[in-house]
Amino acid sequence: MKFLLEKGGSVEIVLVSNNIHPTEKGRELLDFLKEKELFKGKFNEVYSDISPKGENIILLGLGDEEELTLDSLRKAFYKVAKELKKYKIDSVGVTIPKFKDLCYKSTVTAITEGFLQSEYSFDKYLSDKKDKSSLEEVYFDVLEEKKEKALEAIKEAEILSEAIFLTRDLVNERPMYMYPEVLANAAKENLEELGIKVDIYDKKAIEELGMKAFLAVAEGSSKEPRFFVMTYNGDPDSKEKIALVGKGLTYDSGGYAIKPGDSMDTMFTDMAGSATVIGALRAIAKAKIKKNVVGIVAACENLISGSAYKNGDIVGSMSGKTIEVLNTDAEGRLTLADALWYAAKEVKADKIIDLATLTGACIVALGNLTAGAITNDEDLMNEVKKASELAGEYVWQLPSYPEYKELIKGDFGDLKNTGGRGAGTITAGLFLEEFVDKTPWVHLDIAGTAYGDKAKGYLPKGATGTHVKTLYYLVKNM
Repeated sequence: MKFLLEKGGSVEIVLVSNNIHPTEKGRELLDFLKEKELFKGKFNEVYSDISPKGENIILLGLGDEEELTLDSLRKAFYKVAKELKKYKIDSVGVTIPKFKDLCYKSTVTAITEGFLQSEYSFDKYLSDKKDKSSLEEVYFDVLEEKKEKALEAIKEAEILSEAIFLTRDLVNERPMYMYPEVLANAAKENLEELGIKVDIYDKKAIEELGMKAFLAVAEGSSKEPRFFVMTYNGDPDSKEKIALVGKGLTYDSGGYAIKPGDSMDTMFTDMAGSATVIGALRAIAKAKIKKNVVGIVAACENLISGSAYKNGDIVGSMSGKTIEVLNTDAEGRLTLADALWYAAKEVKADKIIDLATLTGACIVALGNLTAGAITNDEDLMNEVKKASELAGEYVWQLPSYPEYKELIKGDFGDLKNTGGRGAGTITAGLFLEEFVDKTPWVHLDIAGTAYGDKAKGYLPKGATGTHVKTLYYLVKNM
């Protein structure tokens, strides 16, 4: 899909809102449709007049301009792009006005992303491939004084969309093909070409690092674990480093606390945190953002075998703290414990963000729309919130009162790997806090947002790639 800053296209998108009305093309049609109550200009309302004798326009309703957001623009233009694909239209034009209270550059980015989101599909295993017809040219008629900003906006949207699609592809891949070694190599293949250094540690090297908690989880699988560190030095003049840590369970059976069968079929997605970090790093490097970022992933499978760790075990960790394993299905926090300690003590990161499909409790609390957050630093949390708002990716901060920490205090080891049924997302996050060594840190539980059982807006069924944009904007604007 090519974007051009000029008038053109075989079909024109005509925007309609409470403050925008067509002055020429589409005016008569709009009046007729409104009179017949066939089109009112409500948000996401689409009416197509595409035929040999038609005006070759699509009316796109944006509703009340006061309520318009960047994310609603993404959704509206995703919907109209799907409509254009239905009619097999190869070129389209739209005039982009200045919307009240919305940055013009961000507006162009959001509209461009809406178009690009319509391009994604994961159909590599389908014998009968889906229709790949798509728009070839999109013409933007932008404000003359904003052309340079619009070009920057289009480039940014293209970079972000590519990164989101990479994340989706990694998460959608099935576990017989996606295991720790493959994930680490995928990071290397997609990042080193952009100047990101990717160091991959095998099992022996992980043992030498003393990552006992991570290794305990990995013991049940015949696929060896991989620990990999992705280093982007975007600002050599600065010593500040931001660490992005992603959970990398390429498959999670629950171990001896085995999951029910119908809860296991999507557990190849338990590495979505790591895929999000990989995607975000690709976008950050491709956009040449002047920041230093280190991505960290401890990748393994949680399976059952004679050597697998068990409920009741007490395991060590890189930090020296011991952990009572009350539930082998609370495994992600064990792998993250060592990864976070590495970020704090070896990388010496100034700020740490971790992302993990960590708890079913987060889905119970917040559903599939919102990631849950735990933090030890309100300033960093506020930066994450601002980035998530710009990205259109919801984040909700959960309480972290000291009393919750009592629930994960160990009886025979330093910590328990679960605080029980109540407040499961909170206690899991607070468990992780024990391994950041007071470094400013935010934990994002993306269990509900990383994968969807049905399409929702521009997010497809399957992997969503949600929070790639949040990380990108966080690093960019920090």
